[in-house]
Amino acid sequence: MLKVILASKSPRRAHLLKQIGLKFEIDPSSFDEKSIRSSDPVILTKLVSEKKCKDVVPRHPDSLIIAADTVVYLNNKIIGKPANQDEARAMLSELSDQTHSVYSGIFVARTNHSADIECSFSLTERTKVTFSPLTNREIEHYIAGGSPFDKAGGYGIQDDSGSIFVKKVIGDYYNVVGFPINAFYQKLKLEMPSIHSYLFFDQKR
Repeated sequence: MLKVILASKSPRRAHLLKQIGLKFEIDPSSFDEKSIRSSDPVILTKLVSEKKCKDVVPRHPDSLIIAADTVVYLNNKIIGKPANQDEARAMLSELSDQTHSVYSGIFVARTNHSADIECSFSLTERTKVTFSPLTNREIEHYIAGGSPFDKAGGYGIQDDSGSIFVKKVIGDYYNVVGFPINAFYQKLKLEMPSIHSYLFFDQKR
């Protein structure tokens, strides 16, 4: 039986995969994301998601392994996760009253009985997000709640007060959450049709 492995500890990605009915196990990658250096968000998210996936691959024969990476991009600069309050404060101040891009890279691999990769695919999705102007009080209150520290760009659009910062979204909302569901589903259907059919139709009979 084919296992599905999510190579991420992100509760938001796990929630989205559960939302579309996938049954999966979680095995977070220990790959050091900071070891990949690129100023291009497409290249960066593609490489990091691939490395995360391949870090987990040897532990999972007969599996479909899914890895992802998400970054925020503004003023020709990649904005990752803040390491402390000062970084979170600077990030949110920079995003205030601006339109930024959110890029997610996805890498998916199918392993055989020996845990070798039989086939794989990657994709990148971009969404534009516009923030309303943020006051210092709003920023400080948000930081005090602890929300920024596990999220690219220092905010979450889906389940906390970071949602009130967002004025407009152009593109896939779920990409901003951390996993572009539609792009993943369509790419899986195109590249691995038998696995797509099994996971979303045959397995559920």
